[in-house]
Amino acid sequence: MSKTKTPETPEMPSPPNVEIAVKNFGPIAEATINLHPLTVFVGPSNTGKTYFSTLIYALHGIFNGFSRLPGRPRQMGPLGLYESLRRINADISAVLEKLNTSSRSLKFSDLPQEICDMLQSEIKDPESLRTELKRCFDLNSITDLIRLKDGQRDEMTVALEVSEENQKLWDFNLKAFESDLTVRGSVNENLAIQSKEWVMSTEKLDISDLYIALALELSRYAEDRAYLPAARSGIMQSHRVIASSLIERATRGGLTPLEVPTFSGIVADFMKQLILYEKSEEPDEEMQHLADALESDVLAGQILIKPAPSGYPDFLYRPREMGEEVRLTRAASMVSELAPVVLLLRSGIHPGVTLIIEEPEAHLHPGAQTEIALTLAGLVRAGVRVVVTTHSDWLLKEIANLIRIGDLKRKGVPQVKKMESIHWLLPEEVGTWWFQEDGIVKQIPFDPTEGIEPKDYEDVADKLYDRSVNLQDLLEKVNKE
Repeated sequence: MSKTKTPETPEMPSPPNVEIAVKNFGPIAEATINLHPLTVFVGPSNTGKTYFSTLIYALHGIFNGFSRLPGRPRQMGPLGLYESLRRINADISAVLEKLNTSSRSLKFSDLPQEICDMLQSEIKDPESLRTELKRCFDLNSITDLIRLKDGQRDEMTVALEVSEENQKLWDFNLKAFESDLTVRGSVNENLAIQSKEWVMSTEKLDISDLYIALALELSRYAEDRAYLPAARSGIMQSHRVIASSLIERATRGGLTPLEVPTFSGIVADFMKQLILYEKSEEPDEEMQHLADALESDVLAGQILIKPAPSGYPDFLYRPREMGEEVRLTRAASMVSELAPVVLLLRSGIHPGVTLIIEEPEAHLHPGAQTEIALTLAGLVRAGVRVVVTTHSDWLLKEIANLIRIGDLKRKGVPQVKKMESIHWLLPEEVGTWWFQEDGIVKQIPFDPTEGIEPKDYEDVADKLYDRSVNLQDLLEKVNKE
């Protein structure tokens, strides 16, 4: 395995901080959430965990990640920014003159206005946001996202702020009421355009150096995203049938006047990953290790990919004690739930990706649920930003244990130095939020003694205990009579 960073010596620079705040968004009345390396959403069903997860996915797609500068360089084209710099040569000459001073410092406000406008275009475009939100949530109108209370819809707001070292880099704000949608956003004019090469170079900098620095700022954290929906088990078992049916209907002979049902964007993207799945020829070593551990420790078998006559990949499961392969429809539901995780680890997941997993504990025995916590910690150690929704107390307890291990490792406690290097988390790397039935979302702080314990979990435990005591007392009373 490649070298893994330790609590004492972080290996990779931290990405910018991301804060997302919403009001009257779906079931959520109010929430302000900071994305952590591992972000955990807990709470009763229908309180907004999936809504907020989908929002993260949509915003990530709109801005191509959460970089120091907002933008979608793929839409600009490989030379779009460069050609713009060349076209306004006179203004760029003034920028280069400032840049070629002893300090070689450059702020966002030093750039020509046309370039500033180009780099801020995505945070001021309501249509790109409207399109992606409707796609991801499978909506006809953004109005359907506005919280409905007492039969009335109030104003909905979504705010995104990207910052580092207590300095705002850029922000984005959306307001929606009925059919009206407005957006605004800006880049901090004091944001420093940075390049190590500038400081090290003794030569005069030119337009190519400026272009490279801006392109790097745009793409530094502009990584991919992946969403594993709660419905993944059924999709895994039937994706070939669904794909074949859709393609048949898309032919001239298959067209009918009936309205074709639609998928949400997250389900459609997940299906696309399956249909076009290709195993990476050079998988990331740490991801390969995590996939192997999942198969060995939880699935007790292998997930295999075989080509099928239809052209779509066929996913099979080979139990450890059997040489025979079986389709996922004949395997335990746990296998169908975890197979997508194994497949993504071997193809699409790499450091920098934002991975959202709904209920990773679904259909898993409590022991296997704790093993999933180890996988999540391994993903964090490898540089993947992870967001999970969960109802599992077992998963939360093991995450708390991994935080304790990380804290002990950081303090140099000898007993934990030899523990598996990727199975730990630091307290500041984990953020847990409790989605309540009243629509308010609150953060659950990690407690060294209690761990991560949502209040409603405590209430359920207390009620069960009281009920069992009362029933036992009644049983003893009856037995005595």
